[in-house]
Amino acid sequence: MKQRTMKLFSIKRAPTAALSLIAALVSGYCLASDDFPPYTSENEVEVLHWWTSGGEARSAEILKNAVEKRGYDWKDFSVAGGGGESAMMVLKARAVSGNPPTSAQIKGYDIQEWSQLNFLSNVDDVAKKENWDSLLPKFVADIMKYKGQYVAAPANIHRVNLLWANKGIFNELNLAVPKTLDEFFEAAEVIKQAGYIPLAHGSQPWQDATLFEAVAIAVLGSEDYYKAFVKHYMDVLQGDKMVKVFEAFKKMRSYTDDKILGRDWNVATNMVINGEAAMQIMGDWAKGEFTVAGKFPGEDYVCTAAPGTAGKFAYNIDSFVFFKSHDPSRGIGQREVASAVMSKQFQQDFNFSKGSLPARNDVSIEKFDQCAKSSMKAFKQAEGSPDMLPSMSADMSTTSFVRAAILDVVNEFFMDADADPEKAAKRLARAIKAAM
Repeated sequence: MKQRTMKLFSIKRAPTAALSLIAALVSGYCLASDDFPPYTSENEVEVLHWWTSGGEARSAEILKNAVEKRGYDWKDFSVAGGGGESAMMVLKARAVSGNPPTSAQIKGYDIQEWSQLNFLSNVDDVAKKENWDSLLPKFVADIMKYKGQYVAAPANIHRVNLLWANKGIFNELNLAVPKTLDEFFEAAEVIKQAGYIPLAHGSQPWQDATLFEAVAIAVLGSEDYYKAFVKHYMDVLQGDKMVKVFEAFKKMRSYTDDKILGRDWNVATNMVINGEAAMQIMGDWAKGEFTVAGKFPGEDYVCTAAPGTAGKFAYNIDSFVFFKSHDPSRGIGQREVASAVMSKQFQQDFNFSKGSLPARNDVSIEKFDQCAKSSMKAFKQAEGSPDMLPSMSADMSTTSFVRAAILDVVNEFFMDADADPEKAAKRLARAIKAAM
């Protein structure tokens, strides 16, 4: 049942007749149902997000404050789950029942899919008034648009391919933070022998995909990563290099602990913070947890490109979309949320807290820490080149249905100690082909 529900919303390759029927039924119900519940206040905005960990919740509060300063009551609609899967399931139920929130955190291909189903309002008038086209990198602006009009506002740009390391452990063992996969495995063995967990990890599908993606970028390189996870070339997906990806990914598993199943990403981050584990491969949102814990980059921990991915920037963009409604007053509130998200002050304060980079290109990061400055340098180097890579694990490279197929293969492989890398590569190709 879960796969059928997801396929309904992954409509890129659905037959035209089916698309028209789904769009007519769903959008017609949402916008014409007599059961549509009235808003309790025309000044209230309900915003769905999945920023619930310590560092993320603090950042969400910044958005709340920015909206409330504009005279609106913030109704928090937070759904726990670092990858956003739970939030999307709740959102789909709310939307189909005719009761969507004012705004929701949606990203990547999902923006296009919701737009095709006629759920979303555009905020192009706000974007033109505030000149978003000149403030955003072109590839970011393109993701926020549907048929040339803005339907989403970007809050940030995340770098996904990062390694976080406990500096105390590395100093104690006289080890250098690894820059290549070979160096990673050499260091991991020393760390394991010293009694520490080399790699903090939580085996949830999206976390496994995040780790897998970092390994894939390192082994495949930018060109073949793009062919595999954006273009879905079958020869790359089941080729010799993909087998090597699965071999290295399997080796990563041997340097985690035996309690990884279901562990939340921020719990794994805290293992590094507390000195229980030496490293974690996770996006730059992990920095918020270090900050909340009172830790400082360069002193307590190191943040750097995941092994083998220096110079490459796997990106994730948190963005907010706006749902159609009977109530015209909601449109005013939605435009205020969009304007707040794109405001220069919010972009600076929010991303300083969250660990990400501002989506706007005119926001100074002079006061940001060395992690952010290092990511910005990598971003500038990769921008406009093949090394700027949409993150598969973070919903940026392909449709939600194809991504779900990839996550199923990757998660099952990671949890099976006897899994065969060659068979996994072939299964990955079959799964993606079936999902397209």
